[in-house]
Order: sequence, then C-alpha cells, then structure tokens
Amino acid sequence: MKALYLNNRLFFALMLAGIIYVLAFFFPILIWLAHVVLILILILAFVDYLILFKVKDAIKAQRMLPEKLSNGDQNPVRIDVKSNYPFKTRIKIIDEIPFQFQKRDFFIQKELEAKSEVSMQYILEPKERGEYSFGSLNVYANSPIGFVAKRFQFQKDALLPSYPSFIHLRKYELMALQNEFQLGGIKKIRKLGHTMEFEQIREYVQGDDIRSINWKATSKTNRLMINQYQDEKSQRIVMLIDKGRTMKMPFNGLSLLDYSINATMALSHIILKKGDRAGMMAFSKKMENRVPVDNKSGQLRKISEALYNIQTNFFESDYNRLYQDVKFSLNQRSLVLLFTNFETLDALNRQIKYLRGIAKNHLLVVVFFKNAEINTLLKTNPESIQEIYDEIIAEKFEFEKKLIIQELKKYGIYSVYTLPENLNIDVINKYLEIKARGIL
Repeated sequence: MKALYLNNRLFFALMLAGIIYVLAFFFPILIWLAHVVLILILILAFVDYLILFKVKDAIKAQRMLPEKLSNGDQNPVRIDVKSNYPFKTRIKIIDEIPFQFQKRDFFIQKELEAKSEVSMQYILEPKERGEYSFGSLNVYANSPIGFVAKRFQFQKDALLPSYPSFIHLRKYELMALQNEFQLGGIKKIRKLGHTMEFEQIREYVQGDDIRSINWKATSKTNRLMINQYQDEKSQRIVMLIDKGRTMKMPFNGLSLLDYSINATMALSHIILKKGDRAGMMAFSKKMENRVPVDNKSGQLRKISEALYNIQTNFFESDYNRLYQDVKFSLNQRSLVLLFTNFETLDALNRQIKYLRGIAKNHLLVVVFFKNAEINTLLKTNPESIQEIYDEIIAEKFEFEKKLIIQELKKYGIYSVYTLPENLNIDVINKYLEIKARGIL
C-alpha cells in the first residue's frame, strides 16, 4: 500500500458525487443518482488499483548519469523507461536531484504505449564544484482510468562529483590546433623571433621565407628546397590562481575563482596538446594545491584533481609570499599566468614590486576581469541625473582598469583584461599569441 497514491481525478469525481448528495436535499429524486455515481467511482478506483498492481515489474527505469559533472556547463542526464503494461500508460517522473540546484518542483510527464520503451533527457548546470547527491528516481504510473497511481522507486542513492569545466575541451583543442582561435576570425601575428626547432626539409613553395632555403639540399636535388621549422615544444607554462577574497565576486552564478579554474583546465588541455609542459598553483596566505610542471599522459588528470577542491578563503592574498614561493619553486624561465583581480590602481601598486620581481625571471601575464555590471552601465543611454552619475562612476572605474594595463605594460608585464564569460578563449588566445611570436 506504500506504493499507492490517489490522483486528483479521484477527488474531483468524489467532489461531483458530493455535489449530487447536496442537491439531493432539495431534490430527493437525485439521491439514487448520487448512490450510483459513488458506487461507480469506487468500482472504477478498485479496478484501477487491480490493473496497476497485478503486473509484476510493470515499470523499469534507469537514470544514466555521466561519470562527473562539468562545472558551469550544461550536463545532460538521460532517463530510460520501459513499460510492461498491456495498455497505454501515463507516467510522471520525479527525480530527486541534488539540493544545490534548488529545483523543488522538478518533474517530467510522458505517455507510454503498451509494452514500449522511451528515453528522455534533462539538463543540469552546476554552479559549484564538489559532490552532488542524487536521491531516488520515482516513477508514478497511471492507467487510462487515472483514479490511482502506483509509485516505482529506482536508484535510491547516487553521488556525483562536479569538476572544473571539461565539456568543451575538445572544441578548444580543434580550434587551437588549427590556430583559428580568434573570435573575429583569423588574426595575423608578427613573429618577433625565429624558432630553430627543425621539423623537415621540403620543396620550396611561393611565399616561403627565402632565408630558410637549404642550399645543400637544393644542389643535390636540383630543386629549390627549404628548411621547415616548428614551434618550440616542452616550454614551461605555470598557472597561478589567486583564491583570496577578491576572487569570490560572482557573475552569472559562478565566482571569479570558478571562472579562473575552468580557464586553467581548458588552457592546460591546449598546452599539453601543443607539446608544452603545464603546471599550476593556488595561493592566498601561502602556496597550495601545487602541481609540478610536466607533460606526461596523466598530467591533465592531476591538474583536474588539484582544481577540484579549491575554495575561496576570504583572506587578503600575500604576494610577498607568492614571490618567494615562485622564486624557489620555478628555477627555469617559464610563462606564468596569474589569475587575479585588481579593481583599483592602488590595489595594483601595493603588489607591483612583487609582480616585477616575478617578471625579472619569467614571462608574466596578469589575467584580471572586467566588471560585467559596469560594462552594462557603459552601454546604456542615461535619461536621468542618477543614471548620468552612475555612468560617470562606471567610466571612472573602467578608466582605472586601463591605467592598470598601462602600469603593467610599463614594467614589461603582459595582461589579459576580459569579461568572465570570455576568459577561456581570451587566455588561450594569449598563450597561442606568445607561442607564435616566440617571445618565451
């Protein structure tokens, strides 16, 4: 009896019988009609109960979950349902999804033909990293009568981890390998140097650099031959993630720390595919979650595991300690990408001497964020005095961000200033640009 549930249709039918009984007080002839209606309702409810409960294993359902959730992305969850009833069945599926999604009215309704199977899908978009606990998968089956329903329960517990964004890694990989990662099309990059990592000797094609002609091979083959070089590999790229209080600022449900972690995951994938070595560290009061620079087959998994549990600790980040840790842990020149956020020029000036110290031995790129709310204010047309004041303040903040870029540039420090939602593409673009220019 625990699986028996009464539907609204039964209550509406009983309400109709009750109305007829009330009318029978004024029109006694209706009392027999009321008795007939009530008996008919009870008979139909009993028949409904029998046809739903007499079939063994009448409904089978299975929730198909991925191995892990991708944070900030749309993750599909599939539900397969099979009906063994000899009649058309209406089902209502209530999946007890994790509390982090705050969906208390989630359900799916579907009609199943007699002895048929159906698959359906819904989307989950996690905004936090960590573990997500699924409850039972509940399927309520109704016959064509629809007075009662039978509940079937499946997969009572399931625990699923949410990792930094990995769903779009394949897309980023294809675009990066084609060097077509520019949002506005293919961008020509002027090389500052000439890579000397030899790849092969091939026949000259019009447009090739004549300085690379191999005269010895030309004389042997009696054809114009040229040395072809490739981008240097095994370069060291280290990502530093600030997990101080400034990185807790939220945009579209994700914090700046989450955006930085997702970008680190995407960039690490591209770095390893390009043949370079990737590593990462997170810092606040001290250096933590360190993954040494490497390019072995399991490196991406190591980085993913290290990023999985990083949380903001609300402390003021210690750049003096960061400088010391970088100095002693990175003994070879590397490309260092620092994910942080400076809202004012004063905030940068307090840390600039430590950034300059890192930039003396490494190629430093500071990644910081545009404020999406300020960006929205700058695009609106003010119509009142208050809106004019708001726009002026927004322009002041935006101008200060530009001063930060100029201050970094003055000391030979590169920067990436981007909206959080564009972070992945802009960071990978900067890496490809630096690699193409040969300035590392």
